[in-house]
Amino acid sequence: MNGAQSHATEPQDAARHASGRDSLGCALDALCEGQELSGNGFVIYRKSHDGSELRQVETPPSDRGVLVGLSLSGGHRRRIFTGNRSATYDFAADSCYIRPFADDYRADIETGFEFLLLEVSQAALHRTCAESGVALADTLSTTPGASDPVLAHLGRALLPALAHAASASALFVEQVVCAMQTHLVARYHGATARAARGGGLSDLQLRRAQELLAAGMDGTVLIADIAAACNVSRSYFIRAFRQATGATPYQWLLARRVEQARALLTRSAMPLADVAIQCGFSDQSHMTRTFARLTGSTPGAWRRSR
Repeated sequence: MNGAQSHATEPQDAARHASGRDSLGCALDALCEGQELSGNGFVIYRKSHDGSELRQVETPPSDRGVLVGLSLSGGHRRRIFTGNRSATYDFAADSCYIRPFADDYRADIETGFEFLLLEVSQAALHRTCAESGVALADTLSTTPGASDPVLAHLGRALLPALAHAASASALFVEQVVCAMQTHLVARYHGATARAARGGGLSDLQLRRAQELLAAGMDGTVLIADIAAACNVSRSYFIRAFRQATGATPYQWLLARRVEQARALLTRSAMPLADVAIQCGFSDQSHMTRTFARLTGSTPGAWRRSR
């Protein structure tokens, strides 16, 4: 992903494999699927297990922040141990759990599972708390297995990016993760977030944001950088930008890419694959899908009609 960060160093990877477990405490030989995508203050995973035998997840205390799990399928059950006590929890599709890395975690995995997982660093959690107007918190709290349709909707939007991590848009991923973090703090912090301020973006802020987005047509521009340039929080910027333009920052950027593609298709004989790369699309098929959705015509058909 453009602008993505590597989550683990080679020594850390070697230590994981030496222990037979991944960074989240899952037995490596039990996982059927393992996808990973990282950014500024977060890591997204997709992990699954076929439930062929009882397995245990175990992680020692650390300062990594919190882990949010979203069950992508139903029928999962796990027994979670807290000190000398334990409790069993069932997970339906679109249910979730939150666990702080600061606590020793141990759970018996009694059935198969498929989870989307979001690791949020302590610094990123503190920043979201500050943006939401609540006291800084090192963790969030919910009952394991609680249904959360909003989190599920946002999390599932990231699945295609996880499947194609090398070409995923950093802007899109950060935009969705920011919305997830804001939702998590609003719902699971335990304090009432302040009301969102009104007023929207000024003409100067909107113009600056659009300039930064246009300058980052390759997708390397980040929401955090644009919000900082406008002197507003990330969540406020996304909401105010959509109010002003009718589109999220990522949608606005896609529309500008299509405009640029139309201009190149009109005035040049450049191959479609080259047009796609020059306009910031990951490849020709990505341009074709986006172009057709926004114009009702494929790039090739649009060029021929002109």
